[in-house]
Amino acid sequence: MNGMAGAWIQFLTCMAVIGYAGGKLARYGDIIGAKTGWSGNLAGLLLLSTVTSLPELATGISAAGFAGKPDLAAGDVFGSCVFNLLILAFLDALRRKEPLYGSVSQNHILSAAFGVGLLALAGAALVLGKRLDGVAFWQVGIVSPLLVVLYVLSMRAIDLQERRHGDEEKDQAGEGDVAMSRAILIYAIAAAVVVAAGGYLPFVATRLAELMGWESSFVGTLFVAAATSMPELSVAMTALRIGRVDMALGSILGSNMFNMVMLAVDDVAYRQGPLLSAVSPVHAVSVFVALAMSGLVIGALVTRTRTRVLGTMSWYSIGALVLFGLNSYPQHRFGAG
Repeated sequence: MNGMAGAWIQFLTCMAVIGYAGGKLARYGDIIGAKTGWSGNLAGLLLLSTVTSLPELATGISAAGFAGKPDLAAGDVFGSCVFNLLILAFLDALRRKEPLYGSVSQNHILSAAFGVGLLALAGAALVLGKRLDGVAFWQVGIVSPLLVVLYVLSMRAIDLQERRHGDEEKDQAGEGDVAMSRAILIYAIAAAVVVAAGGYLPFVATRLAELMGWESSFVGTLFVAAATSMPELSVAMTALRIGRVDMALGSILGSNMFNMVMLAVDDVAYRQGPLLSAVSPVHAVSVFVALAMSGLVIGALVTRTRTRVLGTMSWYSIGALVLFGLNSYPQHRFGAG
């Protein structure tokens, strides 16, 4: 009992620290973006999404490279993508002023589309499995370098789009007299805290799950993924509170894109062969669910829906909740590792 109580105390402490530091990330990331002329979308994609995805990196390298648990690493990445998209449903419900998807820039469509492409590429490698081992390089799957290249090209395309079309959140009042050097310093400190606490949190979460006898793929997809997504949740909710809706959405979509780069790094860390040929096929369910949820986000952005079901959230968000629930059962029933 003492071990369980201690683990829960560590878990809740890490979440509280991440929540506070994540709020600072959103505020000072907003200031840096405003002072550099970046849009809310681009600030969310570049400043916030990469930092909030670093807990997945720490967990993946440890699980794949040191613990020999490729299912935990893959489950964390794919499960985090699903959980991140679930966060958008919560933001939609919390956005009382006006519907979420009716008040953001349609520039996010490109980010969501590139996220679909990256997920689909990883999903194809997962389905093909060992059939791709013949074209692996130094025990690294052929898809991993392709994921990195596609990510870089995606960010370049998004940057060009932002420069051409701009963003209605580009000009932000309220940055006050905060100096650029001070904003960068506080942002860097907050980022370090998020990385440290977020990197430690998954190990506490894994310990709690192990005490309950769950499989690695199930633990990674639901428990660890939820834990490593706490920075995204904190940053997105803080950005929403200060009125930076585009930054909130950009940080979530950008985090999912960056997660695919993390998957490539995990593949390099796993020295027993290509990572995606060594994991359970059940992870394909998470990939397909993430693709379907991404499709709902794109649909909501295209239609700019303002309809709320019972005054709570859009049909697109309700669909995301249903898909998240459907992903849970097969992970628990057919989990491996």
